[in-house]
Amino acid sequence: MTHHVILGAGPAGVIAAETIRKHAPKDTITVVGDENESPYSRMAIPYLLIGKVGEEGTHLRHTPGHFEALGVKVLRGVRAKSVDAQGRRVALSDGNTLSFDRLLIATGSSPATPPIPGIDGPGVHSCWTLADARAIADLAKPGAKVLQMGAGFIGCIIMEALQQRGVELSVVEMGDRMVPRMMGPTAGSMIKNWCESKGVKVYTGAKVEAIERGPLPEPGLMGKIAEVVGIGSSEPAGGPMRVRLSTGQTLEADLVISATGVRPNIGFLENSGIRCLVGVLTDEHLQTNVPGIYAAGDCAEAFDKVSGKTIVSAIQPNAAEQARVAALNMVGQAAELQGVTQINVLDTLGLISSSFGNWEGLPGGQHVELTDEANHKHLSLQFKDDLMVGCNSVGWTDHVGVMRGLVEGQVRLGVWKDRLLADPTRLMDAYLGAAQGQGHWSGAADERRRA
Repeated sequence: MTHHVILGAGPAGVIAAETIRKHAPKDTITVVGDENESPYSRMAIPYLLIGKVGEEGTHLRHTPGHFEALGVKVLRGVRAKSVDAQGRRVALSDGNTLSFDRLLIATGSSPATPPIPGIDGPGVHSCWTLADARAIADLAKPGAKVLQMGAGFIGCIIMEALQQRGVELSVVEMGDRMVPRMMGPTAGSMIKNWCESKGVKVYTGAKVEAIERGPLPEPGLMGKIAEVVGIGSSEPAGGPMRVRLSTGQTLEADLVISATGVRPNIGFLENSGIRCLVGVLTDEHLQTNVPGIYAAGDCAEAFDKVSGKTIVSAIQPNAAEQARVAALNMVGQAAELQGVTQINVLDTLGLISSSFGNWEGLPGGQHVELTDEANHKHLSLQFKDDLMVGCNSVGWTDHVGVMRGLVEGQVRLGVWKDRLLADPTRLMDAYLGAAQGQGHWSGAADERRRA
């Protein structure tokens, strides 16, 4: 009987376990989760902070005893310390060892916390775990001064939740615009202007240099009176912080949230013989360089057919598909990953933006942009030969499925490329004229039926 060990109890780990059980009803399955929580989705945490769901609403499966009924053993509060690929063993943080026949590395990613003086003190949190969410909910009361470090994709999702809690929100982004890895200068600046119009203070081109606590440098009259009567001259451990920026400004904050990006959890694979670059390197079957060992989700580095290189694309749809493909191969059913989806669709305080493929363009390519600043709308299309290789949009919600279909389907546009260069709004016409004739299918087909 084959023993499948799955490291990670997030979406990839859960989907893999369920897929294995469906196709191998008698195999043994052990899932290792590093938190003392029921398996949950990090993507649901902003909804928890807003109050749209309770903690149970973040759980990946809601039926009591779901995993027990499937015969899946879930270990909680332990993590892998090392992997002996040749000996087929995993050493765990609780001192135990698991032997395996097939191994799936689905350990996800963790916040990449910058080395800033004071960042490890009280009042500073990432927004990554349920424990983080509980701490943030405690501090992010209406009127509280909240400073968020980072205005990338994850940061903008968190920002939406914080703004709805009624806090005074400031956002510090070291890039020259918001969502710099998803949007160009025009689009990123447009999102910044939109956020500022909603009452959020945005500092771009700025870094947090220090987070200070303790007594104020020169207390005012009330502070001096407090010292005389013995109330105390220093701030309580959880009190307001002073955040120094590289611009010379100092901002006061009751809560600091670090949203400066994530990195794959692969440190425990050092000296294992499992090849890693940015993430765990996999082939089209999600298998690593070691037979019988696979990877999926935020820690996996897979081939992206649009960019022509291996990438880590830390979005839940990718995690789910990679887990399904890996699990099928683990039970001996040949399956191939069709490619990594580079999709980002973001709601920033009500302004919808999207990004697909090589939105920055490719050498020797062509591009076209259409901007309507008064109505917060921007559309940018990138071409290489007669392929649309990438695009992004702000405030442009028409035909998002078509944009994705043209990029991911690598549809030969023919004469439609020049027509789109002349009028980029003719995306649906281009899809109908080019994609259908070539037998392509995408989400655009559903969009067309709804129209």
